[in-house]
Amino acid sequence: MSISARLAELGIELPAVAAPVAAYVPAVVHAGLVYTSGQLPFTDGALPATGKVGADVDAADAQAYARTCALNALAAAADAAGGVDRIAGVLRVGGFVASVPEFSGQPGVINGASEVLGEIFGDAGRHARAAVGVPVLPLDSPVEVEVTFLLA
Repeated sequence: MSISARLAELGIELPAVAAPVAAYVPAVVHAGLVYTSGQLPFTDGALPATGKVGADVDAADAQAYARTCALNALAAAADAAGGVDRIAGVLRVGGFVASVPEFSGQPGVINGASEVLGEIFGDAGRHARAAVGVPVLPLDSPVEVEVTFLLA
């Protein structure tokens, strides 16, 4: 099954590629891979929430935002690669969670990204990953996700 057909089956419509907020491009293709820049959970050009997980944002909401970040990353990768069906799988996910010092649930938050990529790509969505707590992210976003995809 093609990735576009799988997305349709799941009822997932990829968002428009988010405009960069600084001096970078959303994704770069190199040597059979697509590297995405860190993606924030933009929805219709706006962040759904700001602040720290464990204080201003609860972990369940942050997990949903990580899912949005992953879909934004897939949209950026598809745009750079010439279409979503050129994406064959996921190699690595890097997840950043702006959180209070006592919050230790970063892996659960970034599961939002990992799980949706698994739903879309099946076994080809299994990936290496980092989930890191940080004091602040761009625009005071609670989460940021970068993904390295494999080309078909």
